[in-house]
Amino acid sequence: MESYARGETGPALLEETIGGNLERIVAERGDREAMVEFATGRRWTYAELDRDVDDLARGLVAAGIEKGDRVGIWAPNCAEWTITQYATAKIGAILVNVNPSYRTHELAYAVNQSGLRMLVSAESFKTSDYRAMVEETASDSPRLDRVVYIGTSDWDELVASGRDLPESTVPDRMAVLRPDDPINIQYTSGTTGYPKGATLSHRNILNNGFFTTELLGFTEVDRLCIPVPFYHCFGMVMGNLGCTSHGATMVIPAAGFEPETTLRCIEAEKCTGVYGVPTMFIAMQNNPTFPDVDLTSLRTGLMAGSPCPVEVMKRCVNDMHMAEVGIAYGMTETSPVSTQTRMDDDLERRTATIGRVHPHVEIKVVDPVSGETVERGEPGEFCTRGYSVMLGYWEDPEKTHQAIDADGWMHTGDLAEMREDGYANIVGRIKDMVIRGGENVYPREIEEFLYTHPDIEDVQVIGVPDERYGEELCAWIRMRSGADPLDAEKVREFCTGKLAHYKIPRYVMLVDEFPMTVTGKIRKVQMRQETAERLGLTEEKHA
Repeated sequence: MESYARGETGPALLEETIGGNLERIVAERGDREAMVEFATGRRWTYAELDRDVDDLARGLVAAGIEKGDRVGIWAPNCAEWTITQYATAKIGAILVNVNPSYRTHELAYAVNQSGLRMLVSAESFKTSDYRAMVEETASDSPRLDRVVYIGTSDWDELVASGRDLPESTVPDRMAVLRPDDPINIQYTSGTTGYPKGATLSHRNILNNGFFTTELLGFTEVDRLCIPVPFYHCFGMVMGNLGCTSHGATMVIPAAGFEPETTLRCIEAEKCTGVYGVPTMFIAMQNNPTFPDVDLTSLRTGLMAGSPCPVEVMKRCVNDMHMAEVGIAYGMTETSPVSTQTRMDDDLERRTATIGRVHPHVEIKVVDPVSGETVERGEPGEFCTRGYSVMLGYWEDPEKTHQAIDADGWMHTGDLAEMREDGYANIVGRIKDMVIRGGENVYPREIEEFLYTHPDIEDVQVIGVPDERYGEELCAWIRMRSGADPLDAEKVREFCTGKLAHYKIPRYVMLVDEFPMTVTGKIRKVQMRQETAERLGLTEEKHA
């Protein structure tokens, strides 16, 4: 059977704008709690949230923001981030998510490439002085008319400026918007070159947020703890839009991820779900306060962003009471989710796969060279098609055409296998696949095996240059607290007889952390470079 699957066609796609969907939910559930900011204790009902969204939307109109204008947001998670998200959507401005980790060079690129007219920014976060960086780059951004700092008089003045506009201002703007209009630009965290601005529509992200939480059984009684960043799809789509499209409650535990704060937030706010990348769940489960926190309110959540260790997932189910926890897979360019496990899936499917095709979406696995769909069980490139595929990369038709083929298929660059039951596994990135002495080696398989070692907390496997075999394997290992350190010989002993000889890592490096993007994706390119330098290996690959 071919590696192709089509998702369910019910319930129907939401043919609404984000603002229209929010207003419908407000009309139905205005008195229910919409948003909680745990750090400050601020709370909003749906009616109150909609009021604040409309106030900001009128302020943006008064500031001269037109439909299609780009408004950037550069801030960690906070209530104002969410309010800005919905206010820009109501007036048809395109929200540009700026990564909170950016420095001046990256900020200037995002501001100028997207053509920002306004930037809504925090003043600072952790070691980042946003105001200083904005002042340093503003003179090189001729289209940027205004910067508004959250928590200052700037914000208050922006909101106040719209109070004299007629009540019809926002409804009039909403009346001319269409679901397929672009509404969001997200810069993908590429490992090489400049990031690309994935341009997403109301239809893209509203539906993806809705169906992601629909598959988790969300209703208006759910309360979702969202420690993942809003600037990425995980936070603003799967989190915020997933909640508001069901009338559920968005709970913001902190500006950035803090394991202990997240645990306390879940307990205090009686959250029914929590999102995270695997490293977040590992950090929560290994936090000293973990055994003392009451997590019995939890029932569900999502793990995504990078492959999940089986043991971590088991602890989510057994120790965090997340019996209905799911795995999701996707990418920014697909709004983001393409596959997801289901609530009634057995433990094996919810620990060993990335789920099956999402509603209203098609997926297939193709030979990276020929483009032909491969048989189930064979590895190939994962492709997806449907409402969720982005409109394109902002002002970059060449890269858009490289990613989306003539038939509308988004080529992800991920290597996957589709099982006979339609569930899929990611076996690596095309660029991460290691070719050792002519053998194709998928690091994910070796990582999953090494996770079973009782002293290994986390592990990543990469290919490094080798004179004889072209590439050799190196395992970066993070040890459990108090465990005796492993070396290459001990790892080889553990693997011998269980893995084919060519899959056994030749090199072992013990580390405290892995280089990552802020979305939790491991930067294996950087790991390869560091390993080659530390081991004195030539970067040249030999056939």
